[in-house]
Amino acid sequence: MTDVTAPGAPTRLYSQTDYDERGNFQYQGDLYRSGEDLPCLASRMGRHLADQFILTRFAISTSKFAGGRKVTAEVLDTPADLTDRDRQNAFIVEVRDQMERFGFTCANALQGFHSCSFFCEARIGRAYWAALAKRRGPRNPVEALVSLTVFKKRVKPGDSLKLIDAPAGHRSLGTTRTITKVRSGDLILEGRSHLDFPRAAAFACDGKLVRISIGSDYDPDAHLLYEWRAAA
Repeated sequence: MTDVTAPGAPTRLYSQTDYDERGNFQYQGDLYRSGEDLPCLASRMGRHLADQFILTRFAISTSKFAGGRKVTAEVLDTPADLTDRDRQNAFIVEVRDQMERFGFTCANALQGFHSCSFFCEARIGRAYWAALAKRRGPRNPVEALVSLTVFKKRVKPGDSLKLIDAPAGHRSLGTTRTITKVRSGDLILEGRSHLDFPRAAAFACDGKLVRISIGSDYDPDAHLLYEWRAAA
């Protein structure tokens, strides 16, 4: 975490900056570099976040669109229990404050004007909820004998997946569906459905059972448990 009183720290952070009486908002981070391209920006930001939150793992991604460009920091794991919404929001603000140090924002709420060097988002990823559930002791544990990479190579069209456990009310519980196509990011199942591949941290397979974590702050241990049946 950043101590704003420490030498070299910014005099104020993004969340500590207020609009003035005329609706103006102006903030420029101390780590801002004019004309910096997006890959360099994301690389510097990733290193900075790793230094500031030494026990937290992030995945940094970027995107460009008609209205500008965006950097997203997804929290993959951190020791803190972020189930409480207030604590979660406070952590997100801390992370975003560090991201905003790399840019500038100039806006006027009364005139509908907004200009910034990039948009940023900090969010809690599914991998974090999977890690939290693992620390708490997950239901339906599956030994990770087959990695996600190996599973993608082994699973074939004609194989089937039977959903044997899922959050209450899941409409496909107990259903067996044949795999019709294997793509880089998902499996296409019969009945016009698909199954997205998760991050590796949210996947476990012992060769027969496949467990995919889909947890959130409401249910960190939420998951899908499949029985994988190879084609004859």
